[in-house]
Formats: sequence, C-alpha cells, structure tokens
Amino acid sequence: MPDLPLAVSLGDPAGVGPELIAAAWAHRDAAELAPFFVAGGPELLAEAAARRGIAMPVTQIFHPAEAMDCFAWSLPVLAGADGTYAPGAPSREGAELALASLGEAVGLAVAGEAAGIVTAPIAKARLAEVGFAQPGQTEYVAAACGVVVQDAVMMLAGPNLRTVPLTVHVALADVPGLLSAELIVRRARIVDRALRTDFRIAVPRIAIAALNPHAGEEGRMGGEEIAIIAPAIAALRAEGLTVTGPHPADALFAPHAREGYDAALCMYHDQALIPVKALDFDSGVNVTLGLPVVRTSPDHGTAFAIAGSGKADPGAMIAAIRMAGECAQRRIEG
Repeated sequence: MPDLPLAVSLGDPAGVGPELIAAAWAHRDAAELAPFFVAGGPELLAEAAARRGIAMPVTQIFHPAEAMDCFAWSLPVLAGADGTYAPGAPSREGAELALASLGEAVGLAVAGEAAGIVTAPIAKARLAEVGFAQPGQTEYVAAACGVVVQDAVMMLAGPNLRTVPLTVHVALADVPGLLSAELIVRRARIVDRALRTDFRIAVPRIAIAALNPHAGEEGRMGGEEIAIIAPAIAALRAEGLTVTGPHPADALFAPHAREGYDAALCMYHDQALIPVKALDFDSGVNVTLGLPVVRTSPDHGTAFAIAGSGKADPGAMIAAIRMAGECAQRRIEG
C-alpha cells in the first residue's frame, strides 16, 4: 500500500458519488483498498451512508496524513466545505461544493500530500455555472499538473479490456480531419510508457484500430489507414514499440483478439467506450495517462435519476480506488 492516502473528490453531491464513496469504504477490506480520504462534505457523506443503510463513522481530519490512522474504522473527511444531502436535486450550492472538493483533492495530490486522486462524477454544465472553465475533470487535473491537455490521455480500463480514444468529445464527422500520424505516435508513446510504469507491463502490446470498415479495404472504403495510420505504426515499430494494426474494429474486441494486446488505441470516442462498457460496465475505470500524479475515476456519470435510491452499483468506484492505489504503489516501487 502507498505510504500516503488517496484523495477522493465528492463529485456532484446530488449524484451517486457520495453514496458510492460510502459503499467503497464499507468494502475496503474485501476489496483490499488503499486508505483514502474525501475532500470535504463530512455531514453530507454521513447522511448518504445512512440513506443507503451503511454504518459508517466519519472522522473529520485536518491533514491527509491523519487518514492513515483512522481509515480502518471510519471514513476520513477533510474538515471544511459541507452541504445538504439532496440526491437527485442538483443545485448551484452543490456545484460549488463539487468544485471546492475537486480543487482541494487535486491540489493536495499535486503538492505530494496524497498518493493519487480519484474523482467522483460531476455535472459539467452545473460546474460551468459556478466558474469551472475546463471542458472536464481530466483537463482540470492536467492544467493543475502543468501538463498540456494533448498529453493527458484517457484510458478506459476494466478486467477484460483497456482502450484509449484518440479523439474524444468531438463530432464523428470531424474525426478524420483531426487524425494525423503525429497524433497517433504521440499518444501511443504515452500509452506505452504508462503501461510500463503504472501497470508494470514489461513489454506493452498496443493494437491500433482502423477508422474505416474492414480497415478501409486497401483504400476502397477510405484512405486514412494507408495515409495516416499505417505510417504511424511503422514509425512506432522503428522506435521499438510493440504495435500492431490497423485492425478492423469489428473484430478487434472479440475474445481471441483481446488476448493479443494490452491496450487498444482507437480512433474515436465510441469506438473505444462501447466495448469497455459492454464488457465491464460496473467495473470500468477512467485512468488519465501522462500525468505526474495518479488519477482515476469511475467510468459512469452522476446518475441523478437513481441517486439516493440504493440502486447504484459501487463496482466502478471500488475499481477506481483500487486501481489508483495499485498504480501509486507501482510508481513508488519503480
């Protein structure tokens, strides 16, 4: 286990974040979770736990290191910002609390006082109303770390599959114009390095997906594979990376195909996220590669419609905390 605790942000307090954090703490021993603390919301978290039927003492702490002393018997929560627990009813006050929690968690990790960051889901539109200027939490964390956003790479990781979308929140029609051999090479290098450092894979195998059906069929269904993707693969191989492709996406995620690679680099958002959510919906983790700190997040949203009902599955939150602890420990061990 890391010597320092992980920092967990609340996410939108009207979403499922608070109750899933409580559920993760309740599963701390069975899931072998590294110690963590929550940035703010002690009374709110206590109420969320009670609503879900979880017996969870809360200990207010004033420094992250204090979490190591009480995590075994209570949930450590930084004293300070708090709010009213109103599941399913997002508000401006809740967004302000979410932003304060995120800022504190990220700041402590960047300062070296936390082993890593786990961010609970936010409502981006609500945060924008209270001054959140970034497109999402990934960009926020990257900026806090002094990393250009192009080098903060999103990986979706589950028990059965790891994927990386080359382009993320853009219209499908814009994807071909955004692709370049340079972009593929840059992102693949970051993925290769992260697989070695954070996942301890000595020789990472990266499969690169095609953009077009049947990998373009030698140009008959599009020329991106010939003009962009294949040259990038050749350049990466020349650097010594173990890279294959371009692979037709309709076959890349079959069981026998997944045995041949450690991560798949995909051309666009849905090409990467659909297979992970189909295979590992309740255990998928969003990992940000390329940062000087470990950052993970459960691969789901705020789920306002079921918040407070007890229906939300804590699997992805548990997986995100577990993965953050494992990655942090691997960085320590080198």
